[in-house]
Amino acid sequence: MQLSFRRELIFFLLAVPVALLAYRLAGAENRAQSLPDPVLDAAPAPAVTPQVAVLAGGCFWGIQGVYQHVNGVISATSGYAGGSAATADYSSVSSASTGHAESVKILFDPAKISYGQLLKVFFSVAHDPTQLNRQGPDTGTQYRSAIFYVDDEQRRVAEAYIKQLQSAKVYGHPIVTAVTPLSAFYPAESYHQDYLRLHPLEPYIVFNDLPKIANLKATYPALYH
Repeated sequence: MQLSFRRELIFFLLAVPVALLAYRLAGAENRAQSLPDPVLDAAPAPAVTPQVAVLAGGCFWGIQGVYQHVNGVISATSGYAGGSAATADYSSVSSASTGHAESVKILFDPAKISYGQLLKVFFSVAHDPTQLNRQGPDTGTQYRSAIFYVDDEQRRVAEAYIKQLQSAKVYGHPIVTAVTPLSAFYPAESYHQDYLRLHPLEPYIVFNDLPKIANLKATYPALYH
């Protein structure tokens, strides 16, 4: 027991500076740009009933982690959208044959943050909307960029914002984000929930996801908590 503890302690002491260095390097190469506010946005609403947004943009660990740091977000849950209940599990979705995308269900207070502001974070900090059926090191349709709207207002806001960003030539390549109705959302397995928070030193998290949190804080300090 004592030997095992010493090994774990040594690993931790070595991992921390390596992870911090990697985090700094990754952040330096992955700066986010501040985007304009959506011209068309959902009207502010009283904080009576929380509203739902479902977004997909690569591995759900990073998307969930970003929105857990956004003011006005009540909760963010990793899961699957775009396919059926029968195939809403990690093993099946990883085959890229189920129609599902790794997604995040965001419960938010519309009196504190609008749907359009959530999309601004999505397009600038949370992922790269110009990558087709992939995100960073992950490839396959399950990692596609998608907005699953819950009503016509969300559809109008999403489509208008994409058109606005395209017209402004914000990116060097076309936006490939699909805007599609949400049929159902299925929460992912428990070991996927809060993954970024629980595994901050894992190399994948350090290189791919922690820079997103840093970019959120640096780019939109008023939205960060």
